[in-house]
Amino acid sequence: MFGSVRFRPLGAVERTDPAYAGQAAYTPRALKMYDTFVYRFNCPVLWRCPKSRFVEAYNANVSGRHLDIGVGTGLLLDECRFPVERPEITLMDLNPNSLRAASERIARYSPRTHQANVLEPWGLEPGAFDSVAMTNMLHCVPGAMPDKAVAFEYAKTALAPGGVLFGSTILGGGVKHNFLSRMVHRSSNRRGVLSNLEDTPESLDAALAGAFPSHELEIEGVIGLFRARVPD
Repeated sequence: MFGSVRFRPLGAVERTDPAYAGQAAYTPRALKMYDTFVYRFNCPVLWRCPKSRFVEAYNANVSGRHLDIGVGTGLLLDECRFPVERPEITLMDLNPNSLRAASERIARYSPRTHQANVLEPWGLEPGAFDSVAMTNMLHCVPGAMPDKAVAFEYAKTALAPGGVLFGSTILGGGVKHNFLSRMVHRSSNRRGVLSNLEDTPESLDAALAGAFPSHELEIEGVIGLFRARVPD
């Protein structure tokens, strides 16, 4: 339903992929402005959730065997505190530009990169990670929340016993958008940059519950911050 994205190292994403629109904006030029635009304006002003909340989530949940999905520029991985000196980090994204930017930013950790569509089998070893992050990524993924829920199933497979999934996403319904955020939100959905008009706290909670009976969901502004654990 969402097309086919082949697993290939830092290759090009075909414009015919239905998932293309949500990640097409992340060109090398755009990524140079990404941190300022997203973490100094969008998150604190439009979505009313400061960068510090995301860094706190990483500090509380990131592990020595970490999989990061929807990597942006690697800012959060660069600023967070890992529990070990030399963590094993895998970066996964549909966009090769983001993979390259994040990999270069945290080159001191020698991360592995993996280009894949989060809605299709990830092609990663089951149980290989103790933490998986999906920060500000699901709102770019096409489909309604029940369609996106498959990503949580794949995350559960990728996690080792006792492993933690954590992340965040912009919600479209069931939260209080202000005038400016509503305008930007609707425009972004029309252009396909976002795909979250019907994403609500209830639908996100239900999607998490389908894969992780043990999970937490907190709303700040119009952002849903979530955490879920695989049983030991």
